[in-house]
Amino acid sequence: MYDYVIVGGGSAGCVLANRLSASGKYQVCLLEAGPKDSSPFIHMPIGIIPVIRSKVLNWKFFTTPQKNCANRRMLWPRGRTLGGSSSINAMCYIRGHAWDYDHWAELGNEGWSYAEVLPYFRRMENFEPGVDARNAEFHGTGGPLNVAKYRYLNPLMKAFVEAAKQAGYPANDDFNGAQQEGVGYYNVMQKDGARCSNATAFLKPALGRANLTVITDAHAAQILFEGKTATGVRYIQKGRTLEVRASREVILSAGAINSPQLLLLSGVGPRAEIEKHGITMVQELPGVGENLQDHLDIHVTHVDKSRNAISLNPRSLIRSTIDLFRYLFGRGGEFTSNFAQAGGFIKSDDAQPVPDLQWHFVPFIYSNHGQQLLPLFKHYAYTLMTCFLRPESRGKLTLASADPLAPPAIDANYLASERDMEVTLKGLKKAREVMQQAAFKPHSGGALVPEPSVQSDAQLRDYIRANSETIYHPVGTCKMGSDAMAVVDARLRVHGLQGLRVVDASIMPTLVGGNTNAPTTMIAEKASDLILQDAAIGLQHGSVVIHAEAAAAYLET
Repeated sequence: MYDYVIVGGGSAGCVLANRLSASGKYQVCLLEAGPKDSSPFIHMPIGIIPVIRSKVLNWKFFTTPQKNCANRRMLWPRGRTLGGSSSINAMCYIRGHAWDYDHWAELGNEGWSYAEVLPYFRRMENFEPGVDARNAEFHGTGGPLNVAKYRYLNPLMKAFVEAAKQAGYPANDDFNGAQQEGVGYYNVMQKDGARCSNATAFLKPALGRANLTVITDAHAAQILFEGKTATGVRYIQKGRTLEVRASREVILSAGAINSPQLLLLSGVGPRAEIEKHGITMVQELPGVGENLQDHLDIHVTHVDKSRNAISLNPRSLIRSTIDLFRYLFGRGGEFTSNFAQAGGFIKSDDAQPVPDLQWHFVPFIYSNHGQQLLPLFKHYAYTLMTCFLRPESRGKLTLASADPLAPPAIDANYLASERDMEVTLKGLKKAREVMQQAAFKPHSGGALVPEPSVQSDAQLRDYIRANSETIYHPVGTCKMGSDAMAVVDARLRVHGLQGLRVVDASIMPTLVGGNTNAPTTMIAEKASDLILQDAAIGLQHGSVVIHAEAAAAYLET
């Protein structure tokens, strides 16, 4: 028996495990389906390719055939270890635009405006580049999550930034500061040249607490209910079915895929979907699994005749060996690279109020999320990736089976909106324009993809349908709100149920304009305060819901 049971030891779960156990007042249990984060490739920044190829550390979900993307089943990597996707991602520290959070508030989610979430972003970070009068409003120091400047910069990164400026885009040295628009270098979630995952930042400092229990290799199978109250979790570990109980709350932090799947398996969601699989109905919530959103990425790749691409190439054995020693004995060199060291945020046209396109620039050829190694070894190349930040298309997640070990059916419904295609097309053209600038002249050996013969809009649309891929930002499947399709309220409590919350990227009503790991961390930081506030005023099993004004008055005193 615990006070709180957290399902999912990923980006959000690690934060909650730390904050809820910090006082020593509450017994906290964290369940993680994957193993401990003991692989050295997790902590070595350039180890992204081995971990993303792993069948142990990566869920390796696949979508259903995407009708607007040449009927392809598309790979969706998601972290399956302590730290979740923060243990396998590219470590780019991006919050999104202030507009995104103000939009959440405008949708009726009280407490989620940019001004209200900014203190949580500041609280969670240790901004290593330095806080001064110019940026003190936006950054914090002393937080668990270390945000660092690059230690090594591939020469191609400098060429990209210069080329983008030649194409007319402004420079920006802090995408999380006063202005997001522009091109520059990403700050990274690293400490002393190693990955600073949420497991490293939040969970490991808390592991010695007597009131925190972490159970790995524990695949959650079902939320347990007594009436409308969540009381625990049934999970599968090494073939055995076990249970843990929660006296206060069960908190789902399993991510935008696993959280809605677990709700459906537990009888919470659309009635037709649940009854189709013979699952006992607990609470009808038609929005569970709906509202799925993701950033779709398209690539422009050129041959690098200067051979400044990544050193992990058989033809660069000497360079690779030198860089390995630089990393092992000084935490320097190319092995500290997150690959996507440079990028930016631009507008698809001047009419846009905020940037709606994002760039990630990498020193290699795209190879299906690192699943195909031959192209990496065959070519010295560099790639500019472009995604539309606020897609209109909405997909959904459903059960493929009532078996909790079976993956769900994921329909991203990419490019269902014509606007999504048109903005992506604009972004592709802008990327090609940047790659043709003079700054790349010493490097470019010509375009690999799209081939130079692909010029018409019709050809480029076909290229997008055949080659676009996820940039790893699925959200929205347990959205926050008060409308008929909302799953949680503004305090992240599941509608119609007691003792159950969802705290992860699935609660985002709309995608933020950027990478989603830092926003997910912020969500968990804010949620930890909400949970502890509710505990302080007795909002737990069997209690009467206190009027909001009375609760606020209590907290003020």
